[in-house]
Amino acid sequence: MDLNDPRPLHGQVAEAIRRAVAEGSYAPGDRLPPARDLAEALGINANTVLRALRDLRDEGLLEFRRGRGVSVLSRPDPRSVLEGKLRSLLAEAGQYGYRSDDVIDLIREIS
Repeated sequence: MDLNDPRPLHGQVAEAIRRAVAEGSYAPGDRLPPARDLAEALGINANTVLRALRDLRDEGLLEFRRGRGVSVLSRPDPRSVLEGKLRSLLAEAGQYGYRSDDVIDLIREIS
């Protein structure tokens, strides 16, 4: 987690989990570690992790089952994964004074 990132920590956690599922670290049906374990590994509050997990549940990516924990329901849409990365890129570019148009120009230059 990047404490200098302007995005809320729960959003960063959700994005990291979304990316892990998209990249195949977790497949549909796999159980995630308990929120407390994730929080401890990330060095953040368990409530922050729970908020991220609830957001991902609301997106349809995760399923909560009493007594069974949190499981992956489906792989995220690749477009939504890219959108998350782009939002992160634009937020970081903004910290350096770049606007969206500037980032688009940079992408065109390198592609």
